[in-house]
Amino acid sequence: MSDCAGILVIAEMAESGAARIGLELLGLAKGLAQEAGQTIAAVLLGSGLEAAAAELAKCGAATVYAVDSPELAEYNPDSYLVAILNLCEELHPAAILAGHTPMGQDLMPRLAFALGAGLVTDCTSLSWDAAQGLVASKPIYGGNAMASLASETRPQMVTVRPKAGNPLEPVEPGGSVEAVEAVLPAPAITLLGRVLEENIGVKLEESCVVVSGGRGIGGPDGFDQLRELAGLLGGAVGASRPPCDSEWIACTSQVGITGKLVAPDIYIAVAISGSSQHLSGMSDSRNIVAINKDPDAYIFKVAHYGVVGDWRRILPSFTGKLASLLAE
Repeated sequence: MSDCAGILVIAEMAESGAARIGLELLGLAKGLAQEAGQTIAAVLLGSGLEAAAAELAKCGAATVYAVDSPELAEYNPDSYLVAILNLCEELHPAAILAGHTPMGQDLMPRLAFALGAGLVTDCTSLSWDAAQGLVASKPIYGGNAMASLASETRPQMVTVRPKAGNPLEPVEPGGSVEAVEAVLPAPAITLLGRVLEENIGVKLEESCVVVSGGRGIGGPDGFDQLRELAGLLGGAVGASRPPCDSEWIACTSQVGITGKLVAPDIYIAVAISGSSQHLSGMSDSRNIVAINKDPDAYIFKVAHYGVVGDWRRILPSFTGKLASLLAE
């Protein structure tokens, strides 16, 4: 590691500025940097980055490298890869952190291959070891076990689940922002269009409360009751795979290894049996409440609180009582 220095965070842009995942990664990097005696830098690519880069500089990054170009306004793996590779050749980072997001899952394997480095994906926690460097923990076997992994190559590269870290409080004056000129080849991939996910209320993967329904909900009408409860709690509605396959709810609401990964403060699982596929997407929830008529349902093995019974009788009473308490 003698020729490597610093922790590099690959931040992302959202519609309103810097995406939360970048701020969470800077929060994680802060602890790592203190243990390792490393500096923290962030790279942000896109168009019109001034405000977002300034936000990152105030939230943990000693330096924010802003690669600002109209050609980078939309994510394109060809352009983004070249821009970050050029920066890595100058910085020689010891570790590179990115979010386990659609962009991170696409970009980081390409970057790891180009750098000849290993990559650990879908991490839920990070630590620093004096001998091994960056140690990443991630769920394996469908979430039934945890593995701790340290790459032997440099830079050490990981993608991290959203909500695995917490953003730091902004400080003044913060770090510096350095503009980086983008020298980009003609991309081999052309963006033909964008399909935006319709989002009403809080986003599922960012919500502090998630109310999810499973096959036992019985049909699309049952999800209206879940939406009522989620609305009272200021949360979002999710689902296991069967309701999405049956088109009772949009496929973008699926929680699981082939869906979205969530880590809310409260996860309410209604009529969900608890398959390993589903559990891998919500196992990091801080408090899990299960409602199921089968007392042997596996979901009760991971739930902090459980109610055995028909959700059609339990949920209306629970929702009504909650509404009454909120009104008081």
